[in-house]
Formats: sequence, structure tokens, C-alpha cells
Amino acid sequence: MACKGILSRLKPLTRTHVQYDSTSMMQQHLTSSYRHLFLATQIRHMTRHRRVKDRSKKKRIHHLEIVTERYKVVAKVLAIIEILKKEQEQVMPLRQLEKYRQQINLPKPYKVADFIRKSPKLFEICKDTRGALWCGLTSEAEELMEEETKLLELNNEKTVEYVTRLLMMSVEKKLPVDKIAHFRRDMGLPNNFRTEWVHMFPEHFKLVRMWDTDFLELVNWNPKWAVTELEKKSMATKDNLAICSPGELCLPFPMKFPPDYKRVSQYKGQIENFQKMAYLSPYADARGLTPGTREFDKRTVAIIHEILSFTLEKRLVTDHLTHFRRELVMPQKLMRILLKHFGVFYVSERGKRFSVFLNEAYNGSELVDKVPLVLWREKVLQFTGYRGRMKKIIDSDTHAHDDADDDAVFMDDGDEEMSNPFNDDDSEMDVATLHI
Repeated sequence: MACKGILSRLKPLTRTHVQYDSTSMMQQHLTSSYRHLFLATQIRHMTRHRRVKDRSKKKRIHHLEIVTERYKVVAKVLAIIEILKKEQEQVMPLRQLEKYRQQINLPKPYKVADFIRKSPKLFEICKDTRGALWCGLTSEAEELMEEETKLLELNNEKTVEYVTRLLMMSVEKKLPVDKIAHFRRDMGLPNNFRTEWVHMFPEHFKLVRMWDTDFLELVNWNPKWAVTELEKKSMATKDNLAICSPGELCLPFPMKFPPDYKRVSQYKGQIENFQKMAYLSPYADARGLTPGTREFDKRTVAIIHEILSFTLEKRLVTDHLTHFRRELVMPQKLMRILLKHFGVFYVSERGKRFSVFLNEAYNGSELVDKVPLVLWREKVLQFTGYRGRMKKIIDSDTHAHDDADDDAVFMDDGDEEMSNPFNDDDSEMDVATLHI
């Protein structure tokens, strides 16, 4: 039977596992609602900035929009796997999974059950004698999870360095754990980041509690790590090694403009002046800089470049960057910086949450340097029902471009493209009946 794995895990379950206490559920719902309301009032999102709406279609990069689409599919799959792994027997009623829609980031009207059925190689669905559908992991998915655990352990040395360097860039040399946790998947941090990992490297940082919030605080300043990724590349190639004042950098940023943008020559002088201008290192104290000045803005570009260099796929959700504006001394209107320097960064607008890419890290839709965890995610994508029909993605972009002059935000109404990337072939999984 295709669902023997779920059958063996479902048998030990008693009726108490599938019945829920209404009072407890109501308390959890209220707690979650209050927390969501609190966060909504504290975090100011910038994904509706007018400059994003007005961006010319010639500044769009179709290949990176495809990368965003692939990432969103993998992120949803991994979110479901993590939810199932937290269960005692790693199985859950399919109906209950619908309650995790926000965590999975699957917008309405799409159903979690329909999304799961698109990946029968990763998830198996079975029906018990009462007619309830249960979801569990296939043997292939369990093997993938074991492989990820090993890769995360091998990546530990780099993640410790990058988290320490984030603390070194901050003004107070400490950052809220909740904010760093937003980078967990992007930087390759383990699942036990909050509970165990933060305590495992006391020589680099420690956990402190202030104002009812957990902070990760720097313990030792490592001068060898106070060197940007751009400096490392320049030292390796012996290029652009201009002499600057202590704490300043004179290195130009690698630029790659959209292929359809033909006006680069008109701004050649401005680009050269920007590239030649010295700027403060992300690891230097920036409290003396005046917001709104060219020096302040260029240092912001350097900070974002450095953070993106820490990530596995050289991309981040823009909202996660905005959380660090105060700690890293960045401007309030961060989206303005990202869109202005579109030769260094690219902002993808697919879905409700925008993503920012480091242009130099990509050749078309492919990452130039792929670490083992990136290759692992590509393997996960191969196990899903995603087929990457590039033609449809480009068609949706073209449609958005036509509306750009009317202030229509590209794919602003949600993940409407979710119905496009999946072929109908081999997408439906069989549902077996479990006699328990």
C-alpha cells in the first residue's frame, strides 16, 4: 500500500490526537491575533512605495522573476515539511493544515490540500475509516530532510561567521533574535536556531534579555571578519586596491544592468562619480553620518551588498531588510535606495512581498556560485510538481508591463501565478484508505 508509512504512524494515535479542545484553540487564536496586531502596528512595510509602481518595464529582469517563482514554490514546500516534522508522528489531518495558511504563505483562494497534491513524491495523503484525510511525508522527503540536516551542520562554520559579522555591523553590537530569525532559511541557519544554536558559540556571541526581548550580543570583535566580501574579491584579484582613510572604502560595486535598458550611456558620468566616491565601511561606526547625504546612501548600498552576500541565494525579502534600519543605520525609505541603484540590485515584485537580488551573483536565472544547500533546494524543486513553464511567466510579466503606466503593481493581488507553474500531468496523488 502506498500509505504504509502513514499507517504505521497513525495506529498508535488515539482519538485524543484528532479531537481538539475548543477553549484551548480559542486561547491560541486570540494570542495569535493579538500578536499579529502588535506586529502590524510596529512594522512599517514598504512594499507599496510609489517608485516601485512607476518603475519602467525596461528595468525588469525576466530571468530573476523566474528565480523568485522557483524560490516561492520551494519555500512553501519546506514550510509544510517543517510543520509535519513538529508533529509527534509526523502526520497531520489535511484539514488542520489549512490553519497554517499564513505560515505556508499560500494566499486565498488556493487550498493547502491542492498544493500538497501537486507534489506526490514528497507528500502522501491517506483516508482513515472515519473518512478524514491525513498527510505525511514520503520516504523520499524523509531522506531529503536527513540530507539537509547534514548540510546544515557542514555549513555551521559559515553561519557563525555571518551572524557574528551582522552583530559587528550593528550600532550597539547586538540584534534582536527575532529579527535574525527572519534570515534563517536565507543564511542556512538550523531549525533549532532560537532554542539551542544561539547558545553553542559563547566565544562569539551570547544571549541577553532586555525589555522582555531576547538579544544576541557580540562577545569578541574579530578584525579578520571586519572585511567586506567586496574587499575579499578585490584582494584576490588585485583589482581596485585604492588607498583610503582608515574605516573607508574606495571599491566600486559590480554592476549589471537589465538587458532591455539602453540608457546607461546617458548616466555614465553620474555612475562613474558614484563609483569613485569613498564610503564608510559597513563595519565602521556610522553614527556621525548625516541621513540623506551621498555618503550615507553609498554606505547603505555597501551594507545591503554585504548582507545579500551572506545569503545562500544572494536574495532576500525586502521587508526583512527594513527590520534592521535602526540597528544598521539605514534610511527610512530603503526601497528608494534599492530602485535607484538597479545596476547593483534588482527588486522582484512577484506576489505581495518583494524580493531583492544581488545582480552580480546571477547569470541569467542561474546562481553563479552554488553552495551545497542551494543544490539541495534545487533537488527539492525537482521532487515537486513545478515545471517552470517560462513562457507563461514571461506572458504574465508582459501583461504587468502594459499596466505599469497606470500605477498597477506587478502581481500585487497575491500569488496569482501559483496556478501557472504546475503542469497538470502527474500532479494528482492517489488517496488510499487506512483501516484503523
